[in-house]
Amino acid sequence: MKYLKTIVIISILLLSSQTVQAQLFPNLGGQRVGTSTAQFLKIGIGARAMGMGESFVAIANDAEALYWNPAGICQFDNNDYFFSHTDWFIDIKIDYAGMVLHLNPVNSIGIFFTVLSTEDMMETTEFQPLGTGRYFSYGDLLAGISYARNMTDKFSFGFTAKYFQETLAELTMSSFLFDLGTYYKTGWKTTRFAVSVTNFGPEISPSGHFYYKNLNNEQIKVNKFQEFSPPIMFRIGIAADPINSKLHKLSTSVQLNHPNDNTENLNIGAEYWWNNIFALRAGYITGRVERDISFGLGINVPVYQGRFRFDYSISNFGRLGYVNQFTMHIIF
Repeated sequence: MKYLKTIVIISILLLSSQTVQAQLFPNLGGQRVGTSTAQFLKIGIGARAMGMGESFVAIANDAEALYWNPAGICQFDNNDYFFSHTDWFIDIKIDYAGMVLHLNPVNSIGIFFTVLSTEDMMETTEFQPLGTGRYFSYGDLLAGISYARNMTDKFSFGFTAKYFQETLAELTMSSFLFDLGTYYKTGWKTTRFAVSVTNFGPEISPSGHFYYKNLNNEQIKVNKFQEFSPPIMFRIGIAADPINSKLHKLSTSVQLNHPNDNTENLNIGAEYWWNNIFALRAGYITGRVERDISFGLGINVPVYQGRFRFDYSISNFGRLGYVNQFTMHIIF
C-alpha cells in the first residue's frame, strides 16, 4: 500500500507538469490564433449563458439562443424580449436587444441588434506621440433575423442571417454571415444534444483608405488590405437536468468548441433554480489563458400576464480583470 501511494503521487506530479501535458494533450490549432477578423462577434451575449461559462448551446431555451443556437428559439412556449448590457474592457460597452415570437407551435422567428461602442480616441503618430489634435471613432454593429422549426417533437432546426459592420476611423468592413443550429431531445430522461455553427461567411477586407508618411517624409496612400475569414465557431454540447422537480431544478451542460482561429476547448456549466424564482449559476472554461470561471444569478417574477427576469453574470479574465453583464427578459 505504501508503494502504491508513492506511485500515485509521482504519477500526479508527472501529469501536472507542463511538458507532459503538452505531449498528452497537444496544442492542436494553436497556430491559428489571430487569423480571423471581426473579433467582437466572439463576445458572448446573455448573462445566463455567460454565468454558465458559455456552456449554453444545448441549454438554449430562451431568447439568448439567438446568439448561441438558432434552433433553440423554438424550445420554449412564450414570446421573449430581452436586453443585455456588457461592460467590456477599457470602457467598451456592448448593448444587445432581441426578441423571439412564436408563429405557431412549430415555427418561431427572432430578430436582434447589437452595438459595440467606445468614446472617441485621440490620433497619435510616431512623430506626434502626444496626439495630432484629431480624434477617431471605433464601433461595431450587428443585426439579424432567425427562423427555427420543430421538425418533430424531438428534433429542431434553426437558421440565422445577419449583417455586421465595423468602423475604424476612415475604414469600414462589412459582410453578411450565417448561423446554423440543431437541437435534439434524445428521449432518455432530460438529456438533449445540440450543434451550432456561427459566423459562417466569406473572407472580409476593409474598404476605404488612409495615408502615412515614410522615412523620406513622402505621403503614401493605402487602399488595399488583406482579406481574413470571420471568426467561425463550431459548438457541440450535451445537457441534462439531474434534478427536476416543482421546487428544485438543476441543469448541467458540457460543450466542446472548435473555433477557426484558436485551439479547441471545453466549457462546463450548471444552473440551479429554486421554485422558478431564484437562480444560481456557475461555469468553467478550459484551454484559455485569460479566462476560466464565471458566476451568475437570476430572478424571475410574475408581472401582469407574463414574467420579468433579471440576470447578472461576472466572468474572470485573469490579468484583464472581470467582465460584468446584465440582462433583462420580458416574457409573455
